[in-house]
Amino acid sequence: MTFSEFYDIICGVGIPGILTRLILAVICGGVIGLERETKRRAAGFRTHTLICLGASLTTLVSQYAVIERGLPTDPARLGAQVIAGMSFIGAGAIIVTSRKQVKGLTTAAGLWTSAIIGLAIGAGYYPAAVMAVVLVLGAELLLSKFEYYVVANGRQMTVHVEMNDVGVLSRIISDLTKDGMKVTDVEFSRSGQSVGSLPGALFTVKLKKKLKHEDILFRISETEGVRNVEEV
Repeated sequence: MTFSEFYDIICGVGIPGILTRLILAVICGGVIGLERETKRRAAGFRTHTLICLGASLTTLVSQYAVIERGLPTDPARLGAQVIAGMSFIGAGAIIVTSRKQVKGLTTAAGLWTSAIIGLAIGAGYYPAAVMAVVLVLGAELLLSKFEYYVVANGRQMTVHVEMNDVGVLSRIISDLTKDGMKVTDVEFSRSGQSVGSLPGALFTVKLKKKLKHEDILFRISETEGVRNVEEV
């Protein structure tokens, strides 16, 4: 049997083709989900695997209805519903924290992409699916480091501070502005809902020159009355 004949078999809608599609969907979805699992995200290994598997099966059902049963239907309709339906699952992975941070965007995008990879596998478009998995992993593993480097060395940073009283913020702003930094977009908050919780502040620091963000955070933490400080 030549490679061309073997490839035609696993791309067909027979048992070998079905098994190849479903197994490959489990592998591809699992590989993407594993990266999210290592970062302790809510949508991890099992979620990505099931979504990719379900999307692949959706395409198989569409092909079966048209090729095997000869039903007068558009085989792309079910796939279109998968893409639209993933918007609801993706939205559930996105949250806004009390510190105005948006979390879960990368996970939501990964879920959506896993579904489309599953559709590609179900259609027998294996090369595109495998290449997409490689590129998704590259984006999540390599580009995340590049993104961190850019953010950590940028001339603007957003800081959240917990302090004993709101007067501490005046000392922080005064200390930073002495060296040419500019503090903008100041918002006050509480670190908790209980009575007596520490006051907090969220603000943006614009740097006149490139400085290490860790040094700025350490400098703020040295201000009397600061209980906790972090970049968000």
